[in-house]
Amino acid sequence: MTELKTDRFYINGEWVKPLGETMMDVINPASEEVFAQVAMGTPADVDAAVAAAKAAFPSFSRTTKAERLDLLASIREVYQSRYDEMSALITEEMGAPISLSDRAQAAVGIGHLDGVVKALEAFDFEHQNGPGDLIVHEAIGVCGFITPWNWPINQIALKVIPALAAGCTMVLKPSELTPMNALLYAEILHEAGVPKGVFNLVNGDGPGVGAAISSHPDVAMVSFTGSTRAGVEISKAAAPTVKRVTLELGGKSPNVLLDDCDFEEAVKRGLRHCFQNTGQSCNAPTRMLIPESHYETAMEIAKEVAEATEVGLPSQTGNHIGPLVSQMQYDRVQNLIQAGIEDGARLVAGGLGRPEGFNRGYFVRPTVFGDVTNDMRIAQEEVFGPVLVMISYQDDEDAVHIANDTPYGLAAYIQTGASEESKARGLAMARDIRAGMVHLNGSDISFGSPFGGYKLSGNGREGGQYGIEDFCEIKAISV
Repeated sequence: MTELKTDRFYINGEWVKPLGETMMDVINPASEEVFAQVAMGTPADVDAAVAAAKAAFPSFSRTTKAERLDLLASIREVYQSRYDEMSALITEEMGAPISLSDRAQAAVGIGHLDGVVKALEAFDFEHQNGPGDLIVHEAIGVCGFITPWNWPINQIALKVIPALAAGCTMVLKPSELTPMNALLYAEILHEAGVPKGVFNLVNGDGPGVGAAISSHPDVAMVSFTGSTRAGVEISKAAAPTVKRVTLELGGKSPNVLLDDCDFEEAVKRGLRHCFQNTGQSCNAPTRMLIPESHYETAMEIAKEVAEATEVGLPSQTGNHIGPLVSQMQYDRVQNLIQAGIEDGARLVAGGLGRPEGFNRGYFVRPTVFGDVTNDMRIAQEEVFGPVLVMISYQDDEDAVHIANDTPYGLAAYIQTGASEESKARGLAMARDIRAGMVHLNGSDISFGSPFGGYKLSGNGREGGQYGIEDFCEIKAISV
């Protein structure tokens, strides 16, 4: 693995010295030890990066679709050659077990690129509307990207790749908790031949760099993934310059088990999905809705699955879960587990503290709560840890009501029986649930399908055609 330039920013095709002097520790969440330090940016660094992107925009926005497809093919080739480095970095800085990093965390950098390439090949940047109007999709301009730590390359790729496909230039601020994978990604883009100034990277925190990007008058669009609270602040900062803002925010996704589904399989699948990535996924199915007649049985199954869930070191291969990303996240999860206990929920499995055998690292116990009502904090707030709440419902109408009784609307999950009638019932329920993505019977959306949500889960869509469209202005030319 090459040594990353942690004391530099990537601006205008070069690794440049920051204008400030602040450095920040990067901590391995399994050991709580510092393994790197990265430079922290200032608004002046953002100004330099935006200026480079602005200067590069006129020429890059006029490149042809064929030229941009060639560039994406080059990025794919270089990314693949450094795949193992990417996977190892995500494991070290974020705590994802190496098997998860190999098959998912790093893999999405290829998957999303392939989805965008397929969409770009079919994308029509110009078409006629009626006898005389030419409708043109044009690159929106300089874009600012602020990305999270939980699926770091996933969110970087979902922004950078479609923006390149549309002909935009950009400035990226990755999470200060997981900056290493972004530095490697900058090296990949450089090696792939991305023209200077098209992609720029400035590390830093929200107040120092994120706010400067959000409010910058030369940034035409901000795309943010993270907490709803931060998304609101970014929207406020962007408002005076009337720039486009797209947001992919939090979730509290329901998982509805219909009364004729295979409960053994559905509960097991639901828990494993909720606990994947140590529960640090915005679309995790964290509220399991069970018909009253099957509620006690479902809790017994959930208890067995949770207690059998292994917690282990990220460096070890296997299907175990790893630590949370930081001390702050660990404390938040512990506080919400405590809130569930105090609110009267039944602790089916797990609870406070570290799992047995761990006295350091941000490891938590896989936790399940029963007897949860939808007005409890643990049913309404995004925990972002391996914590499942189980809620009973009376009939399909009640299940839909509970599923929609949340400020979020990112994803939803429905488990049906095997009959065509039950599947049709699940599809009807999917149409009634207010969420951007609904998954039936363990299915997942394809690379290139729209990712995003309703309500406080954000606005805009990422991936494929919809991601490219988000980075375009639309011009009507009447002839």
